[in-house]
Amino acid sequence: MKQVTNSVLMIRPVAFRMNEQTTANNHFQKELNGILPAAINARAQQEFDALVNQLESVGINVVVVEDTLETDTPDSVFPNNWISFHENGDVVMYPMFAENRRVERREDVLDILEEKGFVIENVVDFTSAEEDGVFLEGTGSLVLDRANVIAYCALSPRSDEELFIEFCEDFDYAPVLFEAFHTVDGKKDLIYHTNVMMSIGDHFAIICADMIADKKERKMVLDNLRESGKELILISEKQVTQFAGNVLELSGANDKRFIVMSTTAFESLNATQKSQLEKHGSILSANLQTIETCGGGSARCMIAEIFLPKD
Repeated sequence: MKQVTNSVLMIRPVAFRMNEQTTANNHFQKELNGILPAAINARAQQEFDALVNQLESVGINVVVVEDTLETDTPDSVFPNNWISFHENGDVVMYPMFAENRRVERREDVLDILEEKGFVIENVVDFTSAEEDGVFLEGTGSLVLDRANVIAYCALSPRSDEELFIEFCEDFDYAPVLFEAFHTVDGKKDLIYHTNVMMSIGDHFAIICADMIADKKERKMVLDNLRESGKELILISEKQVTQFAGNVLELSGANDKRFIVMSTTAFESLNATQKSQLEKHGSILSANLQTIETCGGGSARCMIAEIFLPKD
């Protein structure tokens, strides 16, 4: 299976703001005081449009779907949490922690993709787990090594162990499960999403190993990455807070590789880390300051990769 795709889905926000329902366990979110909601949304739209333009300018196929004002979906700019697309034509729908994020799931997105020639064979729906207060938030919870069929998951209130194992059984992924902690107000807390502290490309993996407190778990995760042929690029907890782990490799025109991240993430990397990454592709960085500050997510969260076959 391919690890990297040329096609992505992105949802353009229409009512972006700090989502009060997700602040309980996303400690990356912050209030932007003294700025009107309309101005915050306008800034988020500018950042979104600029990133889309950058991706399209290097030959990445971006399917942009406008969010709708009919629903209250302040986090709609992060579609990778509710949907994932797979090479066999499967689409997966995921159970979401925040109630107002559940209405982000839209059937019409599948219709739009089919109109563009993508083939959907089957929809796998895990969303009934919400009734039991159990969640698994897409490729936020799951960091997939698709090529080696390994799924990595940091347990948290948004990433349930049993549901993770069920996903792995259904899709024949080998599960790698661990706990990752970050410091919040002087205390250690579980990180809310795996994809904030690790990213897997074709031949590299970015990871904050220091966040995995248990030495056996840390060794298991790093051994799996090394055995899969990944060059390890280690980042610090401070760099995680600057979204250096929230990164995605995509392929542009002529399969040229791009490593997509925010300007904040890029500026947090040291020269060695940048040169390590640049062996694997050109770094493409975009200013996502408003989206990062209010949304608590960055470039990777904004992009749902499309691996579906084309007709």
